[in-house]
Amino acid sequence: MNTKYINLIDQTYYFPQEEFDLKEDSLQFHGIDLMELIKEYGAPLKFTYLPKISENIQKAKKWFTEAIESHNYNGNYNYCYCTKSSHFQHVLDEALQNNIHIETSSAFDINIVEKLQKKGKINKDTYVICNGFKREQYITNIGRLINNGHQNCIPIIDNYEEIDLLSEEIKDDFKIGIRIASEEEPKFEFYTSRLGIGYKNIVPFYEEQIKNNDKVELKMLHFFINTGIRDTAYYWNELLKCLKVYIRLKKICPTLDSLNIGGGFPIKNSLQFDYDYQYMINEIINQIKISCDEAEVPVPHIFTEFGSFTVGESGGAIYEILYQKQQNDREKWNMINSSFITTLPDTWAINKRFIMLAINRWNDEYERVLLGGLTCDSDDYYNSEQNMNAIYLPKFRKDKPLYIGFFNTGAYQETIGGFGGLQHCLIPSPKHILINKDKDGKITTKLFSEQQKSEDLLKILGYDDN
Repeated sequence: MNTKYINLIDQTYYFPQEEFDLKEDSLQFHGIDLMELIKEYGAPLKFTYLPKISENIQKAKKWFTEAIESHNYNGNYNYCYCTKSSHFQHVLDEALQNNIHIETSSAFDINIVEKLQKKGKINKDTYVICNGFKREQYITNIGRLINNGHQNCIPIIDNYEEIDLLSEEIKDDFKIGIRIASEEEPKFEFYTSRLGIGYKNIVPFYEEQIKNNDKVELKMLHFFINTGIRDTAYYWNELLKCLKVYIRLKKICPTLDSLNIGGGFPIKNSLQFDYDYQYMINEIINQIKISCDEAEVPVPHIFTEFGSFTVGESGGAIYEILYQKQQNDREKWNMINSSFITTLPDTWAINKRFIMLAINRWNDEYERVLLGGLTCDSDDYYNSEQNMNAIYLPKFRKDKPLYIGFFNTGAYQETIGGFGGLQHCLIPSPKHILINKDKDGKITTKLFSEQQKSEDLLKILGYDDN
């Protein structure tokens, strides 16, 4: 009988895959020996594989270049990184090596932009697309950036007051975009996004506040779909509605020349993941060109804001199975040496699924289990892997340590989990390792942050004796 864990994976998925392979009975990730990583740094452990960031950026640029060429599309493509996915310096440093631009969402983002400017990581030709609902500090910071000469900073207007607020802060003329308040999928509890200005109100808004305002130049229309870029009737319908608005605006606003198709690409969340990125990009470019040609207006330059697609597939988390609890005749709980609530909050908050695989013991027999975290919270568990009805792992044995990995966790988990701060039940944040390749292609590792100590948490809580 095929009862080994490796048999289960072979029967369920195509394996090995681009990023996953085996060395004897241990998992390799992009050629990284994960068991060697565990031996050196221990577990729990988080890691960021930096080359994957550049790889995905270059893939998207290639796909858009090919689509633009094949459709004779007379517009440029600009790749923006959505910083809210991960603000870490090592992420921005890697991403910006690829001649990209930045999308921000709050006031402190601008402080990061200014730091990057001082270090020469970006220049005044870099687009800084400022999204989000803008209050005093954000407005002030945007104004400071533009007043210091960053003319390619484009605030995206989210409500009717922002133009006046920006005009008070910015000395000279400035460029803006307008965000469309798209209609949400029927399954949502509300019909229209809280962000942006409604389809029907955009042209009147332009006529009333922008057309005769000599200080403001409308450059961009921003279109964002919360569910991301997917091949669904809902997505194509919203895109066509957006294009109708763009065409109406373009006919009365010659300075409008860019369309920001916000909303990200999905990333791999299962070994059965299947998404045709090139097809989607080809069809988006095709639809934009058809609509503009029929209306006899120039096609817009294209901007995208990929956050999870940029950084998500670079991240991973490794845990050790500490103990197994047989709670009844059917349920076996494998307890990890960390917490899902604190280290992978999306699994708890929005039931997000990541690729989960055993790191070692692939030649051992498997069993069905549930995964539990260390906190005393009943929600601290993970009970199903994408496309499977349950979790199967090599059988627990006290004398043979078992390690598991969650992959493509690089977006949002640290910021949502409150990196460096208090964690639920005071479970410490694990070590974080940066993995890179040197000029010869050799894998290198660097400790980014140590596991939190009790002193770190006690100081936050006010128990510092000093």
